Amino acid sequence: MSFGELVNADMRLAILQILESDAGYSHNENVIRSALHRLGHSISSDSLHSQLGWLSEMGLVTINDDSGVTVATLTTRGQDAALGHASVFGVARPMPGAR
Repeated sequence: MSFGELVNADMRLAILQILESDAGYSHNENVIRSALHRLGHSISSDSLHSQLGWLSEMGLVTINDDSGVTVATLTTRGQDAALGHASVFGVARPMPGAR
């Protein structure tokens, strides 16, 4: 696995965990981007949209952008990946006891 693939996999896990930590399992792109920055992932809006699109294609999140702001919502499959209950190729697994 290349360095870029490792970074993408970790970023995808972080996005899923950010959504999983919310009571409504949902956040807008601005909150996700700020949270990623705090976790050491500086990411452009375009790159975040690409990551969210990939997660959506994999059935891990749903995307709504009717209001002009992209909102991602975790799916059950995404929650399983965020918690380490399921493995998804392209998403890092959380370390045991890391949460």
